[in-house]
Amino acid sequence: MEDGKLARGPMIAITLLRVLVGWHFLYEGIAKITSPSWSAAGYLKQARGPFADIFRWLAAQPDLLAAADSITMWGLTLVGVLLILGLFTRLASLGGIGFILLFYLCNPPFVGLFYSIPVEGSYLIVNKNLVELGALIVVLASGSGVFAGLDTLVHAVLGRKRKTG
Repeated sequence: MEDGKLARGPMIAITLLRVLVGWHFLYEGIAKITSPSWSAAGYLKQARGPFADIFRWLAAQPDLLAAADSITMWGLTLVGVLLILGLFTRLASLGGIGFILLFYLCNPPFVGLFYSIPVEGSYLIVNKNLVELGALIVVLASGSGVFAGLDTLVHAVLGRKRKTG
C-alpha cells in the first residue's frame, strides 16, 4: 500500500467483486423489467422487519407501489450497468447500498421472524443481502472504477477542467 492506494492484486480482486455485484444487480433488474407480472407487492406484504408497517402500507397504495416497482426495476439495472462499467462507481455503490439496506430491513433474518416466502439457506442476522452490502462498502471505499473502469476518463476530464478553470 503506497500513498493510501491498494496494491495491484487487491485492486484486481475488488474490481472483480465490483463486476460480479454489478452483474447481480443488472440481472435482477432485467429479470424484473422483462417479467410483465413482477411487482414488489408480495415481498412488501410479507415484511417482518422493524419498518414492516411502512412496507405493508406502501404495498397497499397502488400509485406508490407502481413507483416503487419502477424505481426498483430500473434502479437495479442502472446500478448494475454503472458498476460493471466502473462509471460513477461510488454513486452506484451508494445506490446499491440503499437498495440492499431496504431489502434487508423489509425482511431481516432476525430471531423469531418467519416468512411465507421460501428462502434459500438458513440465516441469523447475516444473509446474502448483508454480505452484498458489505461488498459494496468495499467497492465504495476502494475507488476501483478509477483503477479499472470508465471513472478513469471521468477523473481525467474533471482534472483537466479544474486545472484550466
